[in-house]
Amino acid sequence: MSVVTTTTNAPATSWVDRFGRANLLMLGMLLLGFAALGHGWIWKQLGPSGFSARAFEDWGHAYFVPVICIYYIWKNRETFARQPVETCWTGLPMMLVGLMCYFYFAVGYPNHMFQGFALVLVLAGLVLLVLGPRLFKASFFPIAFLGFGVTISEMVMNKVTWSLKLLASEGGYVMLNMLGVETELQGGNRLDIFLPAASEYHPLHVAEACSGMRMVVAFIALSVALAFLACNQWWKRIAMLLLAVPVAVLMNIVRVAVLGLMVRFVDPNLADGHAHTIIGTILLVPSLLFFMFCVWLLDRAVEEEDENEGPAPKTKSTKTVGGTRA
Repeated sequence: MSVVTTTTNAPATSWVDRFGRANLLMLGMLLLGFAALGHGWIWKQLGPSGFSARAFEDWGHAYFVPVICIYYIWKNRETFARQPVETCWTGLPMMLVGLMCYFYFAVGYPNHMFQGFALVLVLAGLVLLVLGPRLFKASFFPIAFLGFGVTISEMVMNKVTWSLKLLASEGGYVMLNMLGVETELQGGNRLDIFLPAASEYHPLHVAEACSGMRMVVAFIALSVALAFLACNQWWKRIAMLLLAVPVAVLMNIVRVAVLGLMVRFVDPNLADGHAHTIIGTILLVPSLLFFMFCVWLLDRAVEEEDENEGPAPKTKSTKTVGGTRA
């Protein structure tokens, strides 16, 4: 009497069985090492004082970047669960290059921005090394998206923001005059708003904080997040990315115009202080709604295109008459 044994490829019942205890232990140790390596930079970027206090005013969207990354992983958790776990030694040189860059930009040429990008490279190499190429490919978006949380250095900002500052000033000047608020443009980045009650002009300076570069980066991050979270087709994602910069520039002009209206009708002192930051943060809400409306329009356009195609054409039926097929 022979006994036949059969094996079934039953799925693992838990994440421990899925990844293996050894892999989870190694991954946990490497993540602890990564946290110990980057804790100084992370605290400087997101902590409650020092550099981060100024960064929160100009780079406040950085606090939402890790939240979006975690939500993306949770939303696609079934896709991650289907990928095989394997060691890929290609991630080791990537991780070593990131480590060398991190220490160089910490000691040799101190630069907070390059340190942040080096940490993202270290994390990418760590994931590729421990989890393998397929899980690395699945997690490429949340890893790369962390780059939007790195504050761009002032040297780069000063070179880019001048043209955006002029554009915001000129756009705000045109919009305020269209709304009936008598305004003069002085020096390229100063708006003089006429106050009838005082019979004088009050200056509104479009400073670096209102130049638009920070808002452009925030809007690009917002559009990338919506493109990958709400769109399933690549052409829709590209369309969302192309909308980011024009909408950011437009909303920055609106921000300058709103400040001008508040100076004219509410309080001239609102031209100074934190009004720029507050209004810019408030305008992110309608901008988010606008991008979601664009996603809805793209989905509707595809549905209407499918409906306009009409039903599939009927195939010509054949019948047999007297043994002859007609």
